[in-house]
Amino acid sequence: MDPSRKRAIRLTVALTAAVLLASALIFVSFASGAEEVTASQLLRVARPGRTYVLAGSVVYGSVRHEGTALLFRIRDPKLHVSVPVRYTGIVPDPFAAGRAVMVTVQRRSSNAAFVGQANSLTTKCPSKYKAQAGS
Repeated sequence: MDPSRKRAIRLTVALTAAVLLASALIFVSFASGAEEVTASQLLRVARPGRTYVLAGSVVYGSVRHEGTALLFRIRDPKLHVSVPVRYTGIVPDPFAAGRAVMVTVQRRSSNAAFVGQANSLTTKCPSKYKAQAGS
């Protein structure tokens, strides 16, 4: 077989594979079903059973433990609106009141706290986290 024909076939196969992989990545990104929202947006649009990625800051004085659950409030970055979150799972080391976080939540009923999906809590910009002196 002619070497230039082999190269053309390899190039076609490689480009086809790249397009298929890119399409799969785009599909997975959009099909996850989770929208990133702030506390005020969440209060307006949340529907029971639907999943949302809640982003905001942990409200000072709101963090407490109830058994294995971590209870806290997440504040909208631009408004003085916050929502209660009940979370179980791994808590990142930099998690603290005032820190920017993201957590995947779901509303179980219209009047209850939002339930955080286990192990979905992350802190934003962890590279900017600075340990306090004496820790």
